[in-house]
Amino acid sequence: MNVLITGGAGFIGSHLAEELLSRGDTVRVIDDLSTGNLRNIQHLLEHERFLFSHGSVLNRYSTESLVRESDVVYHLAAAVGVKYIMEHPLMSIHSNVHGTEVVLELASKWGQKVMLASTSEVYGKDGGVPYRECGSRLMGATNISRWSYACTKALDEFMALAYFKEQGVPVVIARFFNTCGPRQTGKYGMVIPRFVRNALSDKPLSVYGDGTQSRCFTCIGDAVRAVTELMETEEAVGEIFNVGSTEEIQIRDLAQKVVEMTGSSSVIEYISYEEAYGEGFEDMKRRVPDISKIRNLIGWEPEKDLDELLQEVIEYERAAAKSVFVPSEGIYESLTTHQPVVSAP
Repeated sequence: MNVLITGGAGFIGSHLAEELLSRGDTVRVIDDLSTGNLRNIQHLLEHERFLFSHGSVLNRYSTESLVRESDVVYHLAAAVGVKYIMEHPLMSIHSNVHGTEVVLELASKWGQKVMLASTSEVYGKDGGVPYRECGSRLMGATNISRWSYACTKALDEFMALAYFKEQGVPVVIARFFNTCGPRQTGKYGMVIPRFVRNALSDKPLSVYGDGTQSRCFTCIGDAVRAVTELMETEEAVGEIFNVGSTEEIQIRDLAQKVVEMTGSSSVIEYISYEEAYGEGFEDMKRRVPDISKIRNLIGWEPEKDLDELLQEVIEYERAAAKSVFVPSEGIYESLTTHQPVVSAP
């Protein structure tokens, strides 16, 4: 198949591209590199069935040519990370909402199936865990920009389902729960890569709040397996699915586990949310998915536990710390001469 991945130079997108290439698909990626990274896809440029376009899905003209040439679209392009959202609220809202509108409009025009990447953030402050796809949501006040991301992704879901009902666009929605693994950046607030990198350098591990907030971390390989199998399942069309682990851990315990697994001498320090994100920040105490819906449909559940996930990240970060990234000539020429598509030189 011919597959388009928007945001394909990002963490999830690059792993998804690898999997699809291994299946024999031709993969086209578009990414403006606002949160994606060339390093994530450097090794894929050697593949004859991989093409990279440096640009934004907001550019309707360039996006249309890519959608038109594809059979299916995995729409991952979005502003991500709590820190990034807090620092760029206007850009985040525009990218998340209008970007999805462009993709869905073009898919409706040219007849593509779309996987929409959503997030557990849409559940907001609701404490009724485990979260079910049909459950109610509780959002914070509009003057707290932290909640704008949750609202934009919820609006994306509404839009996708509206295109499905009114235009017949086959859409599948996946709500990711803290997906982690090799190549994930800690730059925008993602906790596992941030903890691991600091631990490997014997730097303090900063835990926000009192550290009793808990999360469930999903291995990237499990998440990719979930969405690809959902896209191959006709009964998944028009439906929403939680994609996540149910292995819950408090953040303070996660920090201690990382210190132990890395053999680090790092200390764990506690920082208030106000110091980390500014005044008025709100967080969710727990975030645990109910995965019975996806399990019942395709038999999916996570294969790797938290210790295996952490070991993968630790090994990757140790290797990455010793390497120097030099963009290939093809990428460099594309970014300096503004050529639309690059592949292996």
